Amino acid sequence: MGGTGWKGRASDLFRVHEGFDLASVDTSATPGFSGGKQAGRALRTEWGERLSELQERLYADGRSGGSRAVVVVLQGMDSSGKGGIARHVLGMVDPQGVAVRSFGAPTPEELKHHYLWRVRRSLPTPGKIGVFDRSHYEDVLAVRVRGLVEGDPWERRFREINRFERLTDEAGITVIKCALMISPGEQLARLNERLDRPDKHWKFAPSDLDDRALWDDYMHAYQDVFDHTSTAIAPWHVIPADRKWYARLAVTRLLLDTLEAMDLTWPMATFDVAEQRARLEATAVAEGILLHKVEEEPVDDAESPAAETPPRAKGKKKGARSSKRSGASKGSKKAKSSKGSKSSKKESASKKEAASKRESASGKKGKSGRKDAGKDSSLDSAPHSAKEKSKAKGKAKGELRAKAKGKAGDRKAKAA
Repeated sequence: MGGTGWKGRASDLFRVHEGFDLASVDTSATPGFSGGKQAGRALRTEWGERLSELQERLYADGRSGGSRAVVVVLQGMDSSGKGGIARHVLGMVDPQGVAVRSFGAPTPEELKHHYLWRVRRSLPTPGKIGVFDRSHYEDVLAVRVRGLVEGDPWERRFREINRFERLTDEAGITVIKCALMISPGEQLARLNERLDRPDKHWKFAPSDLDDRALWDDYMHAYQDVFDHTSTAIAPWHVIPADRKWYARLAVTRLLLDTLEAMDLTWPMATFDVAEQRARLEATAVAEGILLHKVEEEPVDDAESPAAETPPRAKGKKKGARSSKRSGASKGSKKAKSSKGSKSSKKESASKKEAASKRESASGKKGKSGRKDAGKDSSLDSAPHSAKEKSKAKGKAKGELRAKAKGKAGDRKAKAA
């Protein structure tokens, strides 16, 4: 399920069930996927096309009065890849339908309110996918491990969080919780890279090493979070994240499965489509704009009938036309008399006049409706350029001026 190389539902592979033991997780494993890094990246790109379509449907639903939205909660130790998920997974969809929010140390204003206040205000609006880089779980993880509050409020906070997520779900916002788990060795390697590379110094903070010294305390806090807040409505998904490419692939699959399950469809038009199409076509005719036909499915060159035609057949037709042209050319060279020259000019003038009449007639037919306009091959061609239109307008103005001068001369002659 989900493409070549991937087996099983992502929710079944990563979901925290009763009796889950964090210590048993192999952070370098790739459950559900048998390929390597390049194959994983290719598969994520393949899924990205479908993800983009479903995200657009969700966005359209929100713009049309729907209430549904999705929020992806990302938790993990420093350098576990939370930012990379937001950049590489959500980077595959339209950014106007995504809202990313990072939760660091609370501001003075946020400290005046309940710890869930800032989270509630950051929930995605209808039609959007929200991404929380860290979240309300910082108040039962970092706050707990660092001893930033007095007493033992964790049981109460777990209940508050469960209630908050239930109300969020009832409001139409689906919560996808992902814990990106890495090994101490992998974290050390990533922190070292941040110090080695000047372009990554901004990602490093001395507190990262302070938190690393409390690794066991953090693992105990995470286990408690999984035991108390992985619910049927908002379950936790623990994702092995030593391999960045795999963690991104896994979150992509989780998000894709969630959107598929929402059974999103394109919103119905709230207007008469045929009526508005007629208005649009009438406007195009009035403004002299040629509309292009919209093909239902673009034909690939490899699948088009023209691609199956042998090159020789095309060459013969072309040769036949060229031989006719050369024959006509030779004949015209032999006809040196002035009579022949005059007749050719007359024929050219008559052809131009006939072409002008045909253009005038086709213009009148175009006004009769879509059925006739659809048969006109000119719809497949691009509108005239601005330069050509300008020349035509200048020519028309010149003719009008000439006629006006002629009429004025006639009036003077009669008066005399």
